[in-house]
Amino acid sequence: MYVKVCGLDSVESAAVAVESGADAVGIVMSRTSPRRRSAEEAAKIFGSVAAGVDRVLVVHDMSATDAAEIAGAVGANVLQLHGSYSGDEVRAAGAIFPRIWRATSLADDPELRVGAFGEELLLLDAPKPGSGERWDLSELVRRRPEGHWLLAGGLHPGNVAEAIRQAGPWGVDVSSGVESSPGVKDHARIRAFVESAKRAG
Repeated sequence: MYVKVCGLDSVESAAVAVESGADAVGIVMSRTSPRRRSAEEAAKIFGSVAAGVDRVLVVHDMSATDAAEIAGAVGANVLQLHGSYSGDEVRAAGAIFPRIWRATSLADDPELRVGAFGEELLLLDAPKPGSGERWDLSELVRRRPEGHWLLAGGLHPGNVAEAIRQAGPWGVDVSSGVESSPGVKDHARIRAFVESAKRAG
């Protein structure tokens, strides 16, 4: 089971995620997010992460091409475009930066074939990203993505195993579910989440 810990706030939190067995760490650079980090902070955190772990820059309120340029500058090796980016925008970013993930919600009636916009991977989130709200996974019975995809939205150490069994994703993503307050990561919860997800997967 592939596990991504997103919205990291420090080098220390990144180290805990990686030591716990996370396959990817994510940093948010969206202006409206309580988890927003500056380019300088992102570069410092990404620079501390060992090779072999995906370093994901997450954006939703800047142009796709600007995001692609920034991703390279801060040391990310994946750019996650979250929200209503068009196929043309995703492809334009991909012309600049080689690894693009597309993140969306079933509420937006998205294209669910992974790679439809040239992306490497698809992430399915709750209708309100970053809210910590759990969404109705039963929708996936009739609308299941094709290809590698991550489940996100309202996951935490206590429910991730059941969510994996119910939805059958390739991987999972957590942010608010391992926090003590918005934007502040709880290291014990990070460890518990990764352990539970890996065991369930």
